[in-house]
Amino acid sequence: MIVTLKTQGLQTLEQIRAFLEGTQPLDFRVPGREGAYDFIVRQLRRFGYAGLGKADKGLVRCYLKKVTGLSRAQVTRLIAQFGKNGRIRDRRGPPAKPFARRYTPADVRLLAEVDALHGTLSGPATRKLCERAWRVFGEACFERLAGISNGHLYNLRRSKSYRRQRGDVDKTRPVQVRIGERRKPRPEGRPGFLRVDSVHQGDQDGIKGLYHINLVDEVTQFQFVGSVERISERFLLPVLAALIAAFPFLVTGFHADNGSEYINHRVAALLEKLCIQEFTKSRARRTNDNALVESKNGSVVRKHLGYAHIPGRFAHQLNEFTQNLLSPYLNFHRPCFFPAEVVDDKGRVRKRYRYEQMMTPYDKLKSLPQASLYLKPGTNFEQLDAIAYAMSDNEAARRLNQARAQLFHSINKAQQPAA
Repeated sequence: MIVTLKTQGLQTLEQIRAFLEGTQPLDFRVPGREGAYDFIVRQLRRFGYAGLGKADKGLVRCYLKKVTGLSRAQVTRLIAQFGKNGRIRDRRGPPAKPFARRYTPADVRLLAEVDALHGTLSGPATRKLCERAWRVFGEACFERLAGISNGHLYNLRRSKSYRRQRGDVDKTRPVQVRIGERRKPRPEGRPGFLRVDSVHQGDQDGIKGLYHINLVDEVTQFQFVGSVERISERFLLPVLAALIAAFPFLVTGFHADNGSEYINHRVAALLEKLCIQEFTKSRARRTNDNALVESKNGSVVRKHLGYAHIPGRFAHQLNEFTQNLLSPYLNFHRPCFFPAEVVDDKGRVRKRYRYEQMMTPYDKLKSLPQASLYLKPGTNFEQLDAIAYAMSDNEAARRLNQARAQLFHSINKAQQPAA
């Protein structure tokens, strides 16, 4: 906005000096740019700017700068233009001799056609297509586009003529799902806060593999694994309910990443039916929110079940193996590290994994203060001790390995074509 003044009262340099010092009252009004230029010309002619001394010229420049709102450099350039031509005009606008356009509207339409045919590939890939069209296949219309730079290609894609050909493309709009609370769980040393994640057993020849459901308690690292044919509500909900029911203690919280297999109304209704109070989901750019179960995916699920493709029709056999053999072995016979929190010299809380803190999930559960208060009604440590000490760790591992070998042998045999 350019502000000028009603200057009937400013007829002498002394009056201008008084105005700049703040002792001369004047009214303001707002003209356009052309009005500001006319005002400067009138003032320069009124005061005979060319014949003034250096100090008076500086006074006039300060006066014009203040009342027009233009910068010192702008006022200087306008005064110089007045001294040269006796007038001031707006020099903005297109150049008298604009740069020649290398790429014509026909080239833009041709680029839009190429992008429509190939599905808008990356800039280098599109450049290579244009280059091949000209050099390999001899299409003369691609002569200019064959030498286009990567940056200029994207400039053409942003042009209005290109958008008229292809249409505007809207970016994906995020959808806010108001299911679950976006925060990290706070168990405060209590068991029953579960982390969940899915592990896919690979695709082969367009056939989907089965999925493993991995549930881990944050405090005790109690872990139960189940398998489903497909990651849909029909197959997921019964197995998920069975896994939650298998934990010997009361389940209070359920935490998942933002996958739609868990963040949906059916799972929320199941958790409400099971009286699970807290349903949380991971925050953006907080990889540690679900890091425990992610680490168990690699150190447990992948280690025992591998990466190879397993068709979904074997989900029932895998589910029996994981729930009846793998999960008991993990909870009663496989030691885990548990962190001890220490405060360093700078006052930050650090986690230390010491050998003395290594124990099985069941031993960790028993070591909690007043651990029996967390158990489900009808469950006691005498029953759990009978399971934990029915066989040694080595015997449980040997039994697990034998069952796994038989399981994969039967799966591989069933997949072999008949002779």
